[in-house]
Amino acid sequence: MAVSLKDVAERAGVSRSAVSRAFTKGASVSAKMRRKVEKAAKELGYQPNALASSLTTGRTKLIGLISNNFHNPFYLEVFDLFTHALQDRGLRPLLVNLSNETDPENSVRMLRQYSVDGVIVASSTLPPGFTRAFGDAGIPAVHSFGRSVSAPHVNIVGIDNIECGRIAARTLHARGYRHLAFLGGPELATSTQDRLTGFLEELGKHPEIRVSHTFATAYTYQAGRQEMQRLLQHDRAEAYFGGDDVLSTGALSALADAGLSVPGDVGIIGLNDMEMASWESFNLTTIRQPVREIINSSIELVMAQIEDPERMPESRIFACSLVERGTLRPLPKPA
Repeated sequence: MAVSLKDVAERAGVSRSAVSRAFTKGASVSAKMRRKVEKAAKELGYQPNALASSLTTGRTKLIGLISNNFHNPFYLEVFDLFTHALQDRGLRPLLVNLSNETDPENSVRMLRQYSVDGVIVASSTLPPGFTRAFGDAGIPAVHSFGRSVSAPHVNIVGIDNIECGRIAARTLHARGYRHLAFLGGPELATSTQDRLTGFLEELGKHPEIRVSHTFATAYTYQAGRQEMQRLLQHDRAEAYFGGDDVLSTGALSALADAGLSVPGDVGIIGLNDMEMASWESFNLTTIRQPVREIINSSIELVMAQIEDPERMPESRIFACSLVERGTLRPLPKPA
């Protein structure tokens, strides 16, 4: 039979309430009492019951981790890092799949039923109001990979997607490409909109460059492949900014099937630097998101708001960087 709190109390010669306090962070208990209880618990192999502890502290240590991008391998990496980082801090992730969901009402209701301490929405495609619904319901919330605003209603952690578009444009221009195209994700996604804005803004400085844009139906490999297949039936660009690595790998597949070489015939640059981008079969030049920093900052913010519910939300933006691999022609040699 499992060892109970009562067993520990009897072995330590203390009350059950004393054992409970000894295992409750911040509870009033002397150092001598705590040592006595911990010694008895170790001898008996006792582990505190997390659910019972939550009744005492009012905290479940559950953090809702929400996303709608389960078809994107990049977010599988994100979930792996998020769950480990939460567990390392003594928190318990509750993963929620919201594929094809845009109304937060059901999610708010479900996570209230689980009495989560906070919520992290990890998505670049869910609308900003989605995360705000949790804040309005009194649940500390952070929108990771969201669009930054100057006066956020909830905490936001992400990147400057407009600047990422500029980086892609500058990179392609520097390599001598003169017919460029943006192959973005869903048109309504704020990440797609901002990446396109930066891309067009930067290329607007170079009137000699032809530029076009198109949108895939989703941030998936198949959507990127299908959109590139469609584009190849028309006037092919010299190089493409794939608004996401998984779109770019799908585009690479379509180019290979068409008998085109990369970067010989067509150049490709992606965004995210997911693990697959470095695989030999892709070797994708891309723009790196500092994912670990975004994740650690997201957890820091949700924990801070759990401790202080009156804390003002803030927006944190991290810089991105170019990762050179093999899908673009090299820079021209100086004359």
